[in-house]
Amino acid sequence: MTSIAYPATGLTSPRKRRFTREDRLPVAIGLYVSLFLAIALPLGLMFLWSIADGWPPPHVLPQSYTTARWAGVLGDDGLLRAALNSILIAIVVTFATAVIALPTAWAMARFPFRLKRAVEIFILAPIIIPGIVVAVGIGQVFLALGLAYSVAGVILVQIVGTLPLMIRLMTAALETIPDDLIHAARSLGANTLGIVRHIVLPLAVPGLLAGGLMSFVGSFEEFDKSFIVGAPVVETLPIKLYMYLDPYSMQLPLASIVSFLLLLPALIVFVIAGRVLRDDLMAAGMGKI
Repeated sequence: MTSIAYPATGLTSPRKRRFTREDRLPVAIGLYVSLFLAIALPLGLMFLWSIADGWPPPHVLPQSYTTARWAGVLGDDGLLRAALNSILIAIVVTFATAVIALPTAWAMARFPFRLKRAVEIFILAPIIIPGIVVAVGIGQVFLALGLAYSVAGVILVQIVGTLPLMIRLMTAALETIPDDLIHAARSLGANTLGIVRHIVLPLAVPGLLAGGLMSFVGSFEEFDKSFIVGAPVVETLPIKLYMYLDPYSMQLPLASIVSFLLLLPALIVFVIAGRVLRDDLMAAGMGKI
């Protein structure tokens, strides 16, 4: 059997260019420049503002420096109270979100039902819709129920924002539990409570950690819902930062210090997440695989 050679038409499909050793230098330069512009430069400017003792416009750098503002802010009882409120509210929101999300995520992961896709979109609605829109609607409801301007109201409104991501991550974790493992436990006489205690919860720990860390950061840095529902009675660090950035009395040095305080827990959480969590779980929870 003879083979037929077709004439070349000149229309060849473009081949992807492979990464070579010569590409390392420009790629590394581009990466480091991007990181500098996106992270290092803003943080550096924030730090200079926090220690600058006046920064006249013609000068590129401050002419004098002081640490008095750091001492004053760290010694401010109002800021300490706002920080404690943020930490306590974030802890309560994280635990409450996990308790609420676990049964919902189990149902989404294990039971096929009609309109499941529509339910998933409905669950993600609070993070799809702009936060200020959600906050205004919930704020009016809480005002009628007497939950506005209270810590309980701030906790409930923050759960609305953290619950969708927790359900998403927990669903991705629970989907990895083999059905054979649960059937084997039932055949050996394990009841529902025993299966949940000895199989589901231990295997769901990575999802709980991922969702818990993300919920803590989301609650700690949440502003719009907390501001509309709780301010000015309940103050958190983001609300305190907004007060310093008021256009009528803008205090950039104090706002820079509060921004560093807001950044610290997020950095700690993401360092922990990078060490103890699996990348495939985070990607699955975000819908990337």
